[in-house]
Amino acid sequence: MIKATFGLSQEPFLSDFVLLKQQQDISDVLHIHAQQGGFSVVLGAPDVGKTVLREHLEALNQEKEYVVAPVTTTLHSYLQIIKHLAHALNVEATFNTVEKELIEHAHQYAQKRKKLFIVIDEAHLLAMDVLRKLRLLFSRFPRRYNLILLGHPSLMQSLSMTINEDLKSRITYSARLLPLNDDDCHMPIIEQLTRVNLSANTFDDNALALIIRHVQGNLRLCRNLCYGALVEACRDGKKIVHTQHVNAVLIQPHWRTYDVLIAMQAKA
Repeated sequence: MIKATFGLSQEPFLSDFVLLKQQQDISDVLHIHAQQGGFSVVLGAPDVGKTVLREHLEALNQEKEYVVAPVTTTLHSYLQIIKHLAHALNVEATFNTVEKELIEHAHQYAQKRKKLFIVIDEAHLLAMDVLRKLRLLFSRFPRRYNLILLGHPSLMQSLSMTINEDLKSRITYSARLLPLNDDDCHMPIIEQLTRVNLSANTFDDNALALIIRHVQGNLRLCRNLCYGALVEACRDGKKIVHTQHVNAVLIQPHWRTYDVLIAMQAKA
């Protein structure tokens, strides 16, 4: 519908956002720590941009000087993580020999001057005993890798417990992704419109202000609300998104807070 209304070849708000400044700054430091055997922790509440950062790191696999092993499953057992690493490093071995093969392959990549990124998403679900096993494994890797844990702030709370001081002391870099401020929220919206050759004023000022006020710095909510409002404008036969189109999305139940939903049920 959007493509037909605006005469586009692709729709906005379906592709990845570009890295914003705080994500780019973190990415730059992660690259530096990969030169010395890094152990990095990146924290953030849900939907503040951790996924965008992970996808940026995964895309480095297309470049010759990087090897990226992403672990995105929520079943963070040691065996599952080892399987992901073996697949990423093109290792074919039995479970009894896979650790030895991983170490050998890591040395081969290091000889080729490649950097290895091991990215574990949803790391706050990772058991500390699994992290200890990984630490022992990576201690035998050459110093051209970075183990990157992406997770909620509760991850650092777990690492800060006295029993886990041995793990926390090995962290070489940590950062926290913060919700976007209002000015930063404008950037990904304009970038998405520009990417598909739509005008920056496709959203009028009032609609844009309503979107930014409602999403409160949440990138995923920003993407979904912008796309939904654009759909409503197309259904209305308009090429400019107004506040009534944004409100048509916000009245949907999944955009309501728990308290509002309970109040609506009570009135019914």
